[in-house]
Amino acid sequence: MLNHPGTSPRILITGFGPFPGAPVNPTQALVRKLATLRRPAFADTPRIPHIFDVTYATVDRELPELIARHHPDALLMFGLAARTPYIRVETRARNAVSMLWPDAGHTTVRRASIVPGADAQMFGPHTARLFRAALASGADVRSSRDAGRYLCNYLSWRSIEATRVHGGPRLAAFVHVPLLAQDTASRRMTSDELTDTGEAILLEMIRMTRVTLRDAARSSRV
Repeated sequence: MLNHPGTSPRILITGFGPFPGAPVNPTQALVRKLATLRRPAFADTPRIPHIFDVTYATVDRELPELIARHHPDALLMFGLAARTPYIRVETRARNAVSMLWPDAGHTTVRRASIVPGADAQMFGPHTARLFRAALASGADVRSSRDAGRYLCNYLSWRSIEATRVHGGPRLAAFVHVPLLAQDTASRRMTSDELTDTGEAILLEMIRMTRVTLRDAARSSRV
């Protein structure tokens, strides 16, 4: 069943498992933490955690299943950008996929686009608010127009498609995170710092989803 406008928004929070070149993916722990944080602001907000295997087939199979089962009002997705030392709030999904890098299931795609002839898809203006919320946490955060050509971009594309289907989630967002510090001498972001920023993003996502649901309810009464 669909979430009734005015009730607490349901948020699907996702990350990825390890993949070739990244035996440890920090989004796994981040998603678990965000789904179990005990805060008054989260008390009436169902948070559904999920970790995708890093394969195209998994995304195509499990994303629709998760939406059908949980009826989330918003999708908040995290992925690893191992070569980037800061957090990236993605603003769009490119119609591009790597033909060079196989996924974790050793599958290599045979075409360079997701949908032949289609333009890039934008997440929407809410990404600017997520960016500001993340920035306010004190982390090094950048807005990004390039989610790459791998599974992060592919999931971004499929999630935006899902928001355009009747009864689908209202909002979707994708955030790239860096590799984390393994010791106190490292200049990399720590796990606690990443959790703090992830929490700030999640809180803003919940707030915006509530507003979106309320506006939809008002429009339906006009």
